[in-house]
Amino acid sequence: MPLVGRIIGRIIGLAWSIAAVFSIPVIVREPANANPIEVLRKSAGVLKRTWGEALIGYIGLSFANGIVFLASFLSVLAAVAALVALHLYILIAVAVGGWLVGLFAWAYLTGVASHVYRGALYLYASEGIVAEPYNQEMLDAAWKFRN
Repeated sequence: MPLVGRIIGRIIGLAWSIAAVFSIPVIVREPANANPIEVLRKSAGVLKRTWGEALIGYIGLSFANGIVFLASFLSVLAAVAALVALHLYILIAVAVGGWLVGLFAWAYLTGVASHVYRGALYLYASEGIVAEPYNQEMLDAAWKFRN
């Protein structure tokens, strides 16, 4: 039963994450709507009306994050190997610390970019407003509208 419970918990968590994808834009755009259930319902409603096969930009950001992490990890691994070979052990902490600081900065910037993009998608999906610097074609490519 523990395995079944974990599977059910993950399915519920996934459904919650999907339903809450536009919760921040709903809160920002409709400040009078303070009821968390209504915020979640509005977020899920916008997503349900406009759900396509993929949110291309959001997936693109996630893919870029994965590539940046992998490339930076391999780079810091090569630097650590070189520093060990050169017996410069103190610089290993500097290299790893710099990598961690860079990784946290990258994560912060892409998190902000993700929220901005979701906000633009929410405006477009719920109100038909094309936010700057995006254009109509770019936002249309992110959705496959239901008929």
